Parts: sequence; structure tokens; C-alpha cells
Amino acid sequence: MTASPFHLGWFCNGTSVPAWAQPFSGSIGDDWQDAQIFVDLARAMERAKFDYVLIEDNTFVGDRYGDSMEVYLKYAMQAPRQDPMIVATLLAQATERLGIIATAGTFAYHPYLLARMAGTLDQLSKGRFGVNVVTGTSDRALQNYGHDGMDEHDSRYDVAEDFVRAMTALFDTWEPRAVVADRRTSTFADHTKVRYADHRGSHFSTRGPLNSGPSPQGRPVISQAGGSSRGIAFAAQHADTIVAIHSSPEKARDYRDRVRDAAAAAGRDPDEVKVLFGVWPIVGSSEAEARQRADERVRLAMDNIDIPLATMSKSTDIDFSTVPLDTPLGELDLATNGTQNFALYRDRNATLTLREAVAKEAGGAGPSLVGSVEQVADQLEAFADVSGGDGFLIGTNGVTRRFIAEVCDGLVPELQARGLTRTEYDHEHLRDNLRAF
Repeated sequence: MTASPFHLGWFCNGTSVPAWAQPFSGSIGDDWQDAQIFVDLARAMERAKFDYVLIEDNTFVGDRYGDSMEVYLKYAMQAPRQDPMIVATLLAQATERLGIIATAGTFAYHPYLLARMAGTLDQLSKGRFGVNVVTGTSDRALQNYGHDGMDEHDSRYDVAEDFVRAMTALFDTWEPRAVVADRRTSTFADHTKVRYADHRGSHFSTRGPLNSGPSPQGRPVISQAGGSSRGIAFAAQHADTIVAIHSSPEKARDYRDRVRDAAAAAGRDPDEVKVLFGVWPIVGSSEAEARQRADERVRLAMDNIDIPLATMSKSTDIDFSTVPLDTPLGELDLATNGTQNFALYRDRNATLTLREAVAKEAGGAGPSLVGSVEQVADQLEAFADVSGGDGFLIGTNGVTRRFIAEVCDGLVPELQARGLTRTEYDHEHLRDNLRAF
């Protein structure tokens, strides 16, 4: 194999609560309000030289499955969930080089508010902050912010386009050398190098300039997860890093090629857009142990099938409690809210029944990565070799300190020994580290 070095990120699902009943979860059920596990995670990732942690978010308590909140709250499914911007501040103070990306919905902020917040976090982290821009996947989330519901899929990207352009205009209000701090002339900032944004778009207006001052990176890193043609065009235009999930390296390669073509068409250097593919590895001390744990995960999913079905209900607005479990997915007429993840889920499982698809994907939506440290490293290397991807975003359904150690102290050292991941940070800023290779 000839895989080039790749980047590593961590997909943090925004709360430790889902792991509360898992083995090796400690006292999460009692201590979930204390974010110390995120601090432990961030410090372990920094030791392992991850590029960044992405703090995922959603802003509502699910109730679509069976038209009730029961399953969601009984199993702590994505609720309670703390604000990722606040968690990001904590992680910035606990680390020195790790990039920190927090999720923000374009429906939940005005561009000025988010630009000021993100710019401040970039300052506090000394150039390590980023924003994962999302357009919304549920009417329920938007209703919490006073909207009736979501717009049509492509219209949401029109809003996001205007949103990011407004933020960019605000970040550009301060030139790089606007702050002079010259005691001799009693001048802190050169007013000739600070200007108004005066952005007036189709959805947002903002005057500027940002009163928080310049961002160390010029502007914080932008992350996105566009899967549709419109989403890819948006991400290729604006994002520094893109999150994608594909079960095969061939499909991953095709997706990355589309992103790079779109970036070139937008006048960008495709190498400036890093595509990281989501993976949910199961790492054991041996293949037998890892397989046993993978089998146990499937068994738990089938014994508690309400959990994966309710998860899909929350992201698609389909009540899966009413969907036949033993009919092939390809034969079901399911109208979603436009989320691309479920479209991909249905396509790759079209010949399977819903019950079979749940069992197949109990370990995560990405490629199957199960085995010893060496075997999972082999699998990642093989995937990267075929996909040509820029790296991987590692995640799990409910983080525990055991999983953190398995990845950061087990898997990553093996990848480093093979020359596949970094052993030191090249730069102080997140964007520069992403562009280092």
C-alpha cells in the first residue's frame, strides 16, 4: 500500500450522556453536567496530535418516534446536550495546539453574533478555532428559534451562502496589521485599516466592523458536511475541512473528486479543502475480542431497536415506529426532510429490510473497522490508499475513557509508527496545520 500521510479529527457528539449505561463509563450518569471527560478527551487527542475535535450539536429534544419524548429521554439520546460554544471555550483553555471546531446552525444565529463569538474564541485559543456550519435537519430545531420550520433543501443553502459571506465580510473588516499598539503615538489601532462590512444580502444585513478585533487566523476555520450537489458546491466554495461518511473507499474517492472539482470551479486550490471521512472503529486487544464487542453492539441494537429507529426519526422527521421492519428499504415510500445522510443510508441498504439495515449499521455508518490495533491500522491505510482522502474523523456512539485510550494510546501510535499521521504539530494555527500536507 502507498497511502500518503493523513489528518485525524474526532467527531464528538456533544454530550457524554449516551454512554452512561455502557461498560467502563464510570459515573457519567451522575456527573454528566461536569465536562471533565471532554477535557480528558481533548488532552489525549493533543498527545496523539489530532488536527481537531469537532463538537457536533442539535438543539432540540426528539419526539418524532412514536410522537413522544419517551425513548429519547429514557436512553439519553442526544439530550441533555450542552452548548458546543461553551464546551469549546473549556477545551481551548485545557489545550495548546489542538484545533477546536464547534457546530452552529445558520438558523440559530445572526452572522454578527456568530462572527463575534467565533472571532473571540479564535483569539482565546490563539488561532485554533473553527465553526461547523449546518443548515438544519429538523423543523423542531427551527421552531425553538421562532421559525415555522425548515425551508426547502436548496433554499437552506442559499441562506447559508449569504450567512457565510456576511461573516467573511465582518472578519475582513480588520486588516492584518490594524493593531499597532504604538506607545510613542498613543495609538492602539490604525483606523485606516479598519472598515465597515456593509453587507446587504438576500437574507442578512450587517454593518460592521467587528468590535472584537481581528482573528489570529484572519477568519476561523470553516467546516461543512455537504452531501448533495448544492451542499458540495457550498462546501467547496467556503470550507477548509469537509466531513463525509461513505462505507466504501471507491465511493469516498468519487465524493472527494467531486469536491475537488467543485473547489477548482470556484477558483480555489483543491488542496486547501480537506475531506475527512467518518469512521467508528472497534479496537480490541485481539481480533477475537474486537469481533465479540462488535457482535455485542449488534445484539444490543436489535434488543433495543427503538434506539436506532428513534435516532433516524429525529434526523429525518419520519416516525419509524410506524414503518414495517421486514420490508426492503428500496420498496418503502419514505419522504424525508431532505437530509442527505438518510438518502445515502437507504441507497446502500436498498435490498435490506429496515431490521437488517439496523443490524448492519449498528457499528456506525462508515466502513467496518474491527480488529486489533494493527488490523484497524491496516484497514485505515487500505481505505486511505484507495480513497485518496485527506484523513479520518473518528467517532463512537457514546464516548468513554476506555475508547479514548484505545484510539489515542493504542491505534494512533501504530499509525504514527507507519508514518501515516503526524508526530508533531507543524504550526500554531489550525488552518495552517490542515494545509501542512
